[in-house]
Amino acid sequence: MHKPVSAADPRVIRSKTALREALLQLMAQKSFTSISITDIVKHANYNRGTFYANYANKEELLGDMITELIKDLLQSFRAPYEKATVFFPHELHANSIMIFDHIAQHSNIYGVLAKSDALPILREKMFISLKQILMEEIVYEDTDVDQELLVIYSLHALLGLIFHWIDSGFVHSPSYMQEQLVKILNHCPTSTKMSIKTRP
Repeated sequence: MHKPVSAADPRVIRSKTALREALLQLMAQKSFTSISITDIVKHANYNRGTFYANYANKEELLGDMITELIKDLLQSFRAPYEKATVFFPHELHANSIMIFDHIAQHSNIYGVLAKSDALPILREKMFISLKQILMEEIVYEDTDVDQELLVIYSLHALLGLIFHWIDSGFVHSPSYMQEQLVKILNHCPTSTKMSIKTRP
């Protein structure tokens, strides 16, 4: 009797990785909308049966690639406050900011996606994911500013900085970007205290 293949099966992991890499390589050459599933499987050295065993369509494959990327993004974003109970943004140390290290480690993916027609999808997923953890995990105290509006304002500023860095071809090092972010925060200082909510 044929046993169902687990998502943790090395063959599944291997085929998914190959399909993601093939899509990324193709997106470096042409638009996502012009890429076919046949293009992807040929580039990955697999057949269409393998593709459909893992994904319903190329949009799902792209979504899987971005989801994996964002999982690591969120972990790096949490680094400055993950062990804290109270957090003052203006007291951030540059070496505690890990998000630029994450971007640099995955610069090949971000670089291709930022120049592709899939950029709006990436930006939206980044924004939604970061907004969710900020709204769920942090309480802004001692302020009469609407918390959601403050989060939206802050995230658009951060993402603008990140994508400017990507678009520049990573002209500065991650450590330089971290130092500059701290200086920007201190240039417009806030004494707002942020309490970290207990996460499950």
